[in-house]
Amino acid sequence: MPAHPSRRKLLLAASTLPLLGGPAWSQALRPAAGRSPEVIQIVDSSPGQLDVSRDFLIGSRAAWQDFNTRGGWRGRPIQHTVLEVDGTAASLQQALNDVRSMPQCLALCGTAGHRAASELIKLLQVDTTLEIAHVAPWLHREPLAGMERTFPIFASQQEQTSYALKCLSVVGVTEVGVVYSSRQEQTLNQGEFSALARDLKLRYVPYVPSGTLQQLGQQLTPQTPAILIFLGGTPELAQFTLGLEKQDRQRYVIALAHVNLRTLNQLGPLRGASVVGTQVVPVVTSSLPIVRSYRHALNRLFDEPPTPQSLAGFIAARYTQEVLMGLEPGATRAQVLQAFQRRSLMDLAGFRISFQAQRRTSAYVTQSMLTADGRMLG
Repeated sequence: MPAHPSRRKLLLAASTLPLLGGPAWSQALRPAAGRSPEVIQIVDSSPGQLDVSRDFLIGSRAAWQDFNTRGGWRGRPIQHTVLEVDGTAASLQQALNDVRSMPQCLALCGTAGHRAASELIKLLQVDTTLEIAHVAPWLHREPLAGMERTFPIFASQQEQTSYALKCLSVVGVTEVGVVYSSRQEQTLNQGEFSALARDLKLRYVPYVPSGTLQQLGQQLTPQTPAILIFLGGTPELAQFTLGLEKQDRQRYVIALAHVNLRTLNQLGPLRGASVVGTQVVPVVTSSLPIVRSYRHALNRLFDEPPTPQSLAGFIAARYTQEVLMGLEPGATRAQVLQAFQRRSLMDLAGFRISFQAQRRTSAYVTQSMLTADGRMLG
């Protein structure tokens, strides 16, 4: 049955509160005592990032626990330690300072969410004294030219955007609206979106909230493009779709992998729109060996449903493990960094990781749809 609007608003408010009391999250934040060597994961628990960071962290935790139960790094367990940041530059810098004082830490793996990942890449560009591998951040922005310490394995925001716009162009769409969740998002992304739309001969119509995102949704007119690309997180998209419920016209909203469709669906039926979410990992029902391993580990270790974000966290950890397995357990931080810098092609149990000449990962992007009546397709 459709959720009553007041109930949905209550759920939306709850989605922005810290979830540190949840068993899977709190377990992930407790480092196991006495384990060495160590891998650090930096996660952003700020309200707009928490839903994605939490799922990504659960997948990573499942992979590291599974790895250690299967013998670890040639008989030695790897300690998986999580450093939590609050979305501010100061907390991210403090996390890096903590890493600097941890000589047993061999790599940073799976930084999440996308804002913390992008900012950490920038900090490592400036701080040339911290020689450490920054592996599989979720997600990242281009360009990455000259990055010798960050090793992305997922499609960038630009690659996701390009995929979404090309899909629209192929099916004959002539205009696209881009909804920026804030002025900051517009400043960061409008040049990229307008250029891509121009290249594909799409009319580009930007929208930025002057009040709340719900009010912006209510202000759309019949002349507004039926297809909108949304730049922001899950709680922000939920607020925007509340405004769309008041409109007669059915709309389609394209969200990048920053949005957790499962959480969005828990907030109640969209009614005013269907949401198409880009994914940078295979669908969680895939028969690929890496996905089957993920589902098995998740089912065994955590009472959590599969999501693309936790699958990505699992893949990030598995990629790090495979590179470490090519080294002796006594390898230094510098030797681990050198191993990642070789960037060998890898088939990770069906998920292919390869690198182009400009030292970026090759793009893997697909899409799923959350329909207006709450069904997940794709």
